[in-house]
Amino acid sequence: MGGFFDTGFGLVLLILLQCLLVTVFVLVSLAFLMYADRKVWAAVQLRRGPNVVGPWGLLQSFADFIKYIVKEVVVPAGADKSVYFLAPMISFVLPLVAWVVIPWGPGWVISDMNVGILFLFAISSMHVYAIIMAGWASNSKYPFLGGLRSAAQMISYEVALGFIIIGVIISTGSLNLSRIVEAQAGDYYLFSWYWLPHLPMVFLFFISALAETNRPPFDLPEAEAELVAGFQVEYSSTPFLLFMIGELMSVFFMCAFIVVLFFGGWLSPIPFIPDGPHWMFVKMLAVFFLFALVKAVVPRYRYDQLMRIGWKVFLPLSLAWVVIVSIFAHYGMFWGAYQRWAIGG
Repeated sequence: MGGFFDTGFGLVLLILLQCLLVTVFVLVSLAFLMYADRKVWAAVQLRRGPNVVGPWGLLQSFADFIKYIVKEVVVPAGADKSVYFLAPMISFVLPLVAWVVIPWGPGWVISDMNVGILFLFAISSMHVYAIIMAGWASNSKYPFLGGLRSAAQMISYEVALGFIIIGVIISTGSLNLSRIVEAQAGDYYLFSWYWLPHLPMVFLFFISALAETNRPPFDLPEAEAELVAGFQVEYSSTPFLLFMIGELMSVFFMCAFIVVLFFGGWLSPIPFIPDGPHWMFVKMLAVFFLFALVKAVVPRYRYDQLMRIGWKVFLPLSLAWVVIVSIFAHYGMFWGAYQRWAIGG
């Protein structure tokens, strides 16, 4: 069997099976994450949340999925139909493609490319086009305004995210996500992870991730009270479902990305428990709980406040942090915590 997978056809089949496995795992996880998101929100508001469909309401997300699939697709009369349908497909596919470089364990990655960070930068920058296309193709002023606001917001916080990631790259000396995790291995376990030396940027990265994925309190592009669901107001049925799944998938991906960059990926925080993919998943769930909690307890920002924080606070702080980390790494300060590339992790 090993010889078959060494052939060209076998290699292609193996890659397809790996992609299918990750896709199914992510999509099934999203169904229960949506359920957990609604349950956390309900608990904060002292109500029950989904509790009817299936045991304890666990099948509510699947019922919603069927509802979206069987509904009629309503297309505006003046819409550019090709672009109109292409936009939600791009919004769904791009977050899914980003998972190919996420390492779940040693060797547990579809593509362990040396420029994984650059690949993710390219994917995230292309996601803006889907939102602009959706707003423009709907041929309505409200989606168009929502698309422009969303594009401006995503671009603003992508800059801060990029500088924060550069600080991690300087400490690691690699663009490979697996190397970033391996550089966080040490004798002090969870205190060897990057969350401690890069502590100020962990908070900035988390908040920027909220804005990048249009999560509350930064969901201005689709604020119902202001723009009637923003760029996706003219979408219904399956196209709207693709937008919703793409957004939630981006949130789940950001959870994985935060874990890889700052919280040791698959590394165990406890000495007597071995490393493994299970730690990666548990950490992702913990970060997602924080995403859900922020959605439930933090009020929405005004748009001018949102842009001011991105350009006048996060951008200068993240840029200054790149300079600070460069100095710390160059001179080997703090016992080499910022130059893992020199001490081997």
